[in-house]
Amino acid sequence: MSLFAIGDLHLPGGEDKPMNVFGSGWDRHFERISDAWRADVTEKDTVLIPGDISWAMRLEDALPDLEAISLLPGRKVLIRGNHDYWWSSISRIRGLLPPGMIALQNDAADLEEAVVCGSRGWMIPTEDTPLDPENLKIYQRELQRLRLSLEAGKRMAAGRPMIAMLHYPPLYARERSSGFTDLLEEYGVSQCVYGHLHGNGIRAAWNGPERGVTYHLTSCDSLDFKPVRLMQEPGMPGAYQNGTAEN
Repeated sequence: MSLFAIGDLHLPGGEDKPMNVFGSGWDRHFERISDAWRADVTEKDTVLIPGDISWAMRLEDALPDLEAISLLPGRKVLIRGNHDYWWSSISRIRGLLPPGMIALQNDAADLEEAVVCGSRGWMIPTEDTPLDPENLKIYQRELQRLRLSLEAGKRMAAGRPMIAMLHYPPLYARERSSGFTDLLEEYGVSQCVYGHLHGNGIRAAWNGPERGVTYHLTSCDSLDFKPVRLMQEPGMPGAYQNGTAEN
């Protein structure tokens, strides 16, 4: 199994929401993602999708988008993004998801070679931009949700790599710590994928190792609309183990 990630697919959800309003670079963006996905991902692989999957407001309207993703190769693991308003009762979502798709919420997924945990996350407080009381409340709630997921993953892992998915960035190039990074380090997470940042915001991202965790921005436009490979089977050239490429 190889493990890939790509987030912020922003499929239309039955709405007229052409993404090229954000620039010509978004022209035919899902077609380009699909072409790159089919070129690199096999049915044996897994793709992590860290949120902002569909613009739909209701689960019924998101189902065509989820079906379109399900037709691409491999197993898919999803978390909620800030624009996934269709994401309601997790039991209802799981009951309607197409085959080969896993939705995480306060739990973890056993992928055999690794365990994946995840939560939406939230804006992080910084010295320059502290959170107001309402956003601080949401931030603290999201920390608890991530801890629940990491606890579930820790029980499954038994020494295997733990990988985390967040929608919001848990850190930035100029702000490399938060309550989220503290939790990832506490639980021994090896890699963390996140999204949310687009356009000029991509320059604020941190990609690379930080205190034992390797971070990857995986919003689709930051990846030129191509899934990024995170891990290959042990022994394969360039395989990643605990965030480090083998020679």
